[in-house]
Amino acid sequence: MGSSLKILPVIMSGGSGTRLWPLSTEARPKQFHALASDLTMIQDTALRFGADDRVDFLSPLIVCNLRHGTLVRDQLRALDVSPAAIVLEPFGRNTASVAVIAAAWAAEHAPGAIVLLLPADHVVLDGDGFRGAVGHAIAAAADHIVTFGIEPTGPETGYGYIQSGEPLYEGAFAVARFVEKPSRAVAEAYLQDGGYSWNAGIFLYRPEVFLGQARTFCPKVVDAALRALKEAAHDGPFLTLEETAFAACPSEPIDTAVMEKTDTAAVVPCSVGWADVGSWSELWRQGPLDAQENFLRGDAILLDTNSSLIWADGPIVSTIGITDLIVIATGDHVLVLPKHRAQDVKKIVDELKRRAAP
Repeated sequence: MGSSLKILPVIMSGGSGTRLWPLSTEARPKQFHALASDLTMIQDTALRFGADDRVDFLSPLIVCNLRHGTLVRDQLRALDVSPAAIVLEPFGRNTASVAVIAAAWAAEHAPGAIVLLLPADHVVLDGDGFRGAVGHAIAAAADHIVTFGIEPTGPETGYGYIQSGEPLYEGAFAVARFVEKPSRAVAEAYLQDGGYSWNAGIFLYRPEVFLGQARTFCPKVVDAALRALKEAAHDGPFLTLEETAFAACPSEPIDTAVMEKTDTAAVVPCSVGWADVGSWSELWRQGPLDAQENFLRGDAILLDTNSSLIWADGPIVSTIGITDLIVIATGDHVLVLPKHRAQDVKKIVDELKRRAAP
């Protein structure tokens, strides 16, 4: 299916995961925590590229914030995973710049390889199915920028959607359109119509194809990102982007900068047990749940407690007679809220920042 072709996994580890505060912090965002398994999310992601007769994966390139470089190195070292390099961003500039840097780095250091760009903080339960989907996408990646669509399991309103158009290759379609997060009624209509998948933010592309499109649609991102890479400082596995050049880079997501404008977008729909654990309620939904539908992590005593998420990281947590709550206790914070308000955790983070400001 294309085993002679090399694929360079590029893991984007720039997210701050504010909706999973107080566990996820700027110093140690959610990708460095064990949420969905016994391994941290970035470790699970790095292990997704195991030996496979369909796909030939190279050592991964990691792109992360400057302050997380040693965290990345140490967590991958614990798995005996040696990254090709760890690119350090002085500050976040969204995903279009990462995609450009990944393409340029691959063209120079892994000539002929195709880039597989993916976030460090997503759950993929079916690694074999994921590698199979990547294998399916290789043919389309010859002249398209391929994104992976997740076959919906329900009318989810928290994700963007991709509508599949004309078939291109087996399992791959032209993208008819990208759709922003819909209302529930619209999401239900998409499921009824069929041909829609969730936008997982995972991309497969040849460097020259992506750079050609990016130069057309976001030339300022390309110019600044390439200059920051060219003038980067090298130190062992670390490559620190030049700060002044990178500061000039517009902060744009790859979706609006390139994918929604190009006519070379393709989608490969797949069902691989994918989830973006973006909030505490989403983690509860993923489970595992006990007989009372509680998600429990850590040392806790639950009496007459139902349909709740209890995370005890430090003090013992005890609950009596509660339903549909999230209770998070870490070494220095306790957070309590109804499950349906999980998206509002970011407001607490914003308030803490306001209080800390001089």
